[in-house]
Amino acid sequence: MLPVSQRRLPHHRSLYSGVAAMALAALGLPTHAAAQVADPAGAAAGQNAAEPAKDAVPGDEQIAFEADGASYDSNTDVITVFGNVFMQRGNQSVRADNVTWDRKSGQIVATGSIRFVDADGNQLFTDRIELTDEFKAGAMENMLLALREGGRLAATKGERVENGDIVLHNAAYSACAVEDDKGCPRNPSWRVTARRVVYDPDERRVRFYGASLELFGARLLPLPGLVLTTDGRPISGLLIPDVRLSASNGVEFSQTWYQRLSTSKDLAVTGYVYTGALPMVQAQFRSLEAKGAWQVTGYATQSERITIGGTTSNTQKDFRGYLFANGRFQFDPNWSLTFSGRVTSDRTFLRRYDITRDDRLRSMVSLERIDSNSYFSLEGWATQTLRAGDAQGLVPIALPVMDYRKRFDDRVLGGRFELQVNSLAITRTSGQDTQRAFVSGRWDLRRLTPMGQEVKLTALVRGDLYHSDENSLTTAALYRGNPGWETRGLATVAVDVKWPLVGEFMGGNQVFTPRFQVVASPTIKNLDVPNEDARAIDLEDSNLFALNRFPGYDRVEDGVRFTYGFDWQWERPDWRVSSTIGQSYRLTSKPTLLPDGTGLSSRTSDVVGRTEVRFKDVVKVTHRFRLDKDNFAVRRNEFDAAVGNERTYVEVGYLRLNRNINAGTEDLKDREELRVSARVGFANYWSIFGSGVVDLTTDPTIAGADGFQPLRTRLGVAYQDDCLELSFTWRRDFVATGDAQRGNTYQIHFALRNLGFR
Repeated sequence: MLPVSQRRLPHHRSLYSGVAAMALAALGLPTHAAAQVADPAGAAAGQNAAEPAKDAVPGDEQIAFEADGASYDSNTDVITVFGNVFMQRGNQSVRADNVTWDRKSGQIVATGSIRFVDADGNQLFTDRIELTDEFKAGAMENMLLALREGGRLAATKGERVENGDIVLHNAAYSACAVEDDKGCPRNPSWRVTARRVVYDPDERRVRFYGASLELFGARLLPLPGLVLTTDGRPISGLLIPDVRLSASNGVEFSQTWYQRLSTSKDLAVTGYVYTGALPMVQAQFRSLEAKGAWQVTGYATQSERITIGGTTSNTQKDFRGYLFANGRFQFDPNWSLTFSGRVTSDRTFLRRYDITRDDRLRSMVSLERIDSNSYFSLEGWATQTLRAGDAQGLVPIALPVMDYRKRFDDRVLGGRFELQVNSLAITRTSGQDTQRAFVSGRWDLRRLTPMGQEVKLTALVRGDLYHSDENSLTTAALYRGNPGWETRGLATVAVDVKWPLVGEFMGGNQVFTPRFQVVASPTIKNLDVPNEDARAIDLEDSNLFALNRFPGYDRVEDGVRFTYGFDWQWERPDWRVSSTIGQSYRLTSKPTLLPDGTGLSSRTSDVVGRTEVRFKDVVKVTHRFRLDKDNFAVRRNEFDAAVGNERTYVEVGYLRLNRNINAGTEDLKDREELRVSARVGFANYWSIFGSGVVDLTTDPTIAGADGFQPLRTRLGVAYQDDCLELSFTWRRDFVATGDAQRGNTYQIHFALRNLGFR
């Protein structure tokens, strides 16, 4: 609950007669209340007359109030205060036009423009309310309750019953705002009406009796047993169901039961019913601990399935399911543990039931320690492949993976020194096994010359130890290495020079930065050791000036190379344009371990670059390219553009890889793909949206790569305001994978804020 507003109250007009001041002063003993009074003597003594007086009795039992005027009837022992009345007891407060206080019964009656704030921060607006001397609300009329966690509850009248509950009659509830952004009144898109509502202030719970849901003024369905909390606590109950029609499973209806187990644990169980398949159940358990959080989700069903590449289903119904768990724990400011596990029964389950379209499931665990000058991690990685044609036995399991880095504060020859220790163990059930360990030291020195050049010197030495067996099971000879034990030493020195040049251009500021780098390494025994982590190499703008352009540690570029290029950036109000372009040249002409098509196999590399254009938050365009060094043919052409705002936008992505890499050597094949998505908002809260992915690859060796193969498209209409989400989506999948059939999928999504809102 948020605390009562801490805004400073305005200074109120003073009281005005000695009789009123004496009457208010007499209120202190029985009720421990005090009032703001005008006291010239006190003011002369330095007391602030604008501050409410406080009784000497401490604690939350005190009631303080302010008003423009007051009267006291000594015969009935009734006090009346009027004009900008403000009363407060602990975290509760009342503002009203008039308040009468019967000191004999302890009853307080407030009338006129009332705003009552309870201890939880909920605000009650009404014309008349009765309060006890403990500030508990009694009878009220024409009331509106604004809950602190969102939502409003209105009723014609209400009263407090003997057990302390408040019963409201002819009530209506909605989580929608009653005003738009301009402050104009608006009708809520949905509301719940009820004959009677019971509010339990101790449990902070609201129960509805005879409730019905109205959407855009039309009554849709009854809501028996509806319960809400006023403090935002989740409560057990049914969530809003989903309905979908798919080619693989027919009509699908899903319903979730949410169970709150404790203040830090909950469980959600979802049942799925299909017309074209057996039912499925899903369960999700979540737990928030003192030092972290974790959750586990599982799916389970039985169904006939078609294997990838098959044409008929199994007559035997198999168990099929999916298990996913993850979490993170922060033991202290330095030590943390992160884990994630994903496993499924078969390769088509997740796609058939539309859970995820991932083609690989990764599981990992990582223990880390991080401080200002060191880093330590102990990790393990495993992957389940869902790709057609991939053998699970050839997929590596990396366990353990250890990495330690230490940066020393003491300068060495003016530069900073860093030590790294790393080890890796790769295991395959049907393939090559590899173990690796190395120790390296790196020295970096950065200086600025009097002319403004930035010069960075780097020196790296490393010693490697490898062991591998079953090397012949690796089909690519380039990756095998020699079986048994192998050692390797390497050394690298580099000089990187940047020269930023600043000037004005087209009403803005530009920075043109020529860049030149020299990297030298002696001949290294690359092919003697296995290559497990440096296979998918491709020259890009991101690794153009890297010390080692291989993505991992198992392969290192040797020889001497020069890399040259420039960065350019231009900025003016609302605009930003940046660009990078470069190329490298190798001194030696001997064959390298870099295969053709990577852009690095010859002495002169291909030309790579990237350009990014931004205009406010409306336009963002990014273009990446790689040009063949000999004929400037486009080997990589990647374009991403986003134009618009959150409600209306267009996003276009295009990728063309024409690297001509031997499929048996590299994992990445040539590819051409187009992605388009758009959304158009209209009529304040409505929108039409759509997206599509088209495979434009032309390759006679790949089935279906005919230059235009739609993969999936989506089209829908949606309504979304501050309290309601409603959408209808059509999606078509053009490619079948096993029993994940191609065809149309229709889905209705419906969500209400504070009522099972997902």
